[in-house]
Parts: sequence; C-alpha cells; structure tokens
Amino acid sequence: MPQETVRVTYRIETAGDPEAMAAKIASDQSTGTFTDLPGETEEVRARCAARVEEVRPLPPLDVPSIPDPEDTGPYNRADAVISYPLEAIGTDIAALMTITVGGVYAARGLTGIRVMDIELPPAWAAHPGPQFGIEGSRRLMGVPDGPMIASIIKPSLGLLPEETAGVVRTLCEAGVDFIKDDEKLMSPAYSALEDRIAAIMPVIEDHADRSGKRVMYAFGISSADPDVMMRNHDMVLAAGGTAAVVNINSIGHGGMSFLRKRSGLCLHAHRNGWDILTRHPGLGMEFRAYQKIWRLLGVDQFQINGIRAKYWEPDESFVRSFHDCMTPIFSDADRPLPVVCSGQWGGQAVETYERTGRTLDLMYLGGGGIHGHPMGPAAGVAATRQAWAAAREGTDLATHARTHPELAASLEKFG
Repeated sequence: MPQETVRVTYRIETAGDPEAMAAKIASDQSTGTFTDLPGETEEVRARCAARVEEVRPLPPLDVPSIPDPEDTGPYNRADAVISYPLEAIGTDIAALMTITVGGVYAARGLTGIRVMDIELPPAWAAHPGPQFGIEGSRRLMGVPDGPMIASIIKPSLGLLPEETAGVVRTLCEAGVDFIKDDEKLMSPAYSALEDRIAAIMPVIEDHADRSGKRVMYAFGISSADPDVMMRNHDMVLAAGGTAAVVNINSIGHGGMSFLRKRSGLCLHAHRNGWDILTRHPGLGMEFRAYQKIWRLLGVDQFQINGIRAKYWEPDESFVRSFHDCMTPIFSDADRPLPVVCSGQWGGQAVETYERTGRTLDLMYLGGGGIHGHPMGPAAGVAATRQAWAAAREGTDLATHARTHPELAASLEKFG
C-alpha cells in the first residue's frame, strides 16, 4: 500500500538546475545531507526521505528576485512538487511548518523560493476546523440568504466606550448584519475591552428586543498570552456576545489551537502580517497554502481584501484567495466565511459577484462606504444592499441607481 504523504509545491528560482535544487531541498528538509552516520540505513532513508515527484519548468528571469554576487543569469524557475512521508511529519502543525516551510528559505543556491500549495492527506482531517463557518455565521446573524452586510469600528476615531456604543446603535438601526472592532482595537487605555463590552452589549440586546434582529458584534480579544486571550473570550461570552476578532499572525498557531479548543464564539480572522509572507513575488507563501493551516485550526470567518482594495494586493490575488477559501480541504464544513473588505462601498459589488462565481456566501465589509455616505450610515447600508441587488439581477449600477437615490448618492461620492 502506498505511503501517505504531505505534498508541497515550491516555486524555485536559481542560477543552477531547478531539478538539482529540488533534490537538494528534499534531502535537506527530510533525512539531511550527512552520510555514514551510526544507525543510518537504506531502510531509514526509504521511510523518512522526501521525494521529488515533479518539476515543471517556468520561463526564466533575467534579473534575480534576490541579488546574489556569486550567481549570473539566466535565473531558471520551476514549480517543484516534493512529497514528505506522513510518518515523518505526523499531523502536528509545528512539525509541518518546520519541516516543509521553515528551512527552505535558507538553502544555498536559491535566488527565490515560494511555497505555492500544501496538499494534506486524510489523517489531517482530525484537526477541528471551523466551529461555525458559513452556515453557522448565517444562523447567528439571522441571514438565511444573500450577502452579509457588515461595518467596522476604527480606533482612529478615538471613541470612548459609550461613544462607541452610540455608533453601534446607529449601525444596528441602519440595518447591518455584523459589526467588528478594527484589528488594532483590542484593549487600549481609552477603551478597555471590559468597558467596551459593558457599553456595547446592552445596545445589541436592546436592538434585538425591539427589532428581532440580533446583530453580530466581533470584539477584539487577541493577546500573545493565551490565558489573557481566554479571559477576554470569556468576558465576551458571559455578556452574551457571539463573535471575536482574532489577529491570527499575532497569536500564532499555538494560540489559535488553544483558543479554538475552548471557544464558544464565532472566530473572525484578521490576517494582518500576511503581507510580510507574500508581498515579494519570489519569496514567502501563496495564500492557497497559508489559509489551509488556519482553516484547520478553526477560523470561522476570513478577511481576504476585495476588488479595488485600498492596499497593494491586486484584484487577481483577491479572486484567487476567495476561491481558495471556498474550496473544501476535506469537506464543505471546513470552509470559512470569506470576508470581502478594504475600501468596499458597493461600487465593487457587481464585479465581486461575477468574479467569485456568482456566490452570495460572503460577508461584505464596508467602513467609510457606510459611515461616510452623504445621506448617513443607514443610506450607506441601503446603497450597499442596492448594489448587491443590481449584481444579482444582472443590472449595471448606473441603471439601478436611477430608481435608488441612496445608490445614486454613493456612486456620486465614491465612484
């Protein structure tokens, strides 16, 4: 019976031979390069050694991703698929990241290397995955179909807890489904988490009692100390909260594992810091590989930027990220809710709908596009919903705006 393996695709760039470099990486990252060690046998190597399964050449580059005075062009590129025996890695994420990712960037002879994908065998399905995911998020927000419309509280506003509660009341009455703390809003001196919970949750409850609509609010609970993070989690849960913002790169794999095992909240992942890993095209990691680990650890909702985002990421990268989130690893249950964000105001709704496969299984997160609408936040929410209605109907926004003044005002200001 063939041995189960973890298959990793690397994009290699080298002045030498990509096939030889792939073989070196496979050796370095599994059995090592030493020979004639005590106890070393062919049987051990056969059981533990990584193997190069495929090397697919790519067009070379004239200029290297990383200048190396010892090398001269051309700089050859290839996608190399290397398989690692499951017996050598197991199902521990620390082992996976150490063996297949951590050391590859140190290999001599490379002018670039990027982890493109990680394919995991069925044994990895033992990880918990999302507790709520897409369907659970819909249930908690009371949104059976259509996009979930969301907004955000920014620390740049400098709001005190009671002032924040006033903005939350306005957003609830405006008709949002979800509100979140900005990732930078955790427990600053001017708005401690405990005080923010005490001010906001009565507003959420009052709105639910009056309208029947319970808006989901995600509080920022992140901390490098898992015990502090769990105390933050417990405060939210005890107050009747249903969600938390988690800065996944800041708390790490271990922190996320610790939280997920004990969590009763829907976990909204902010990936700040991911750009360190991915912005250089010849280094780091593709989101396709990165997001699988966090999904298995238990992310329920995943922020992935959006069309015409305010940051550096091109639209094509966002579209790939969206489809990566919506592609099951082992089953549909391990899919998180994609959160479309960063400068979204409704004007991107039609293109988002078309380029993501005409799905409505997403959260659409607007900040200034809602708060800054010239007719007020309620009109900002209405304009966003009108834009999504136009997308579903196959109508262009300008035509739809003729009979929808909120969308018309939004197009005039933001378009």
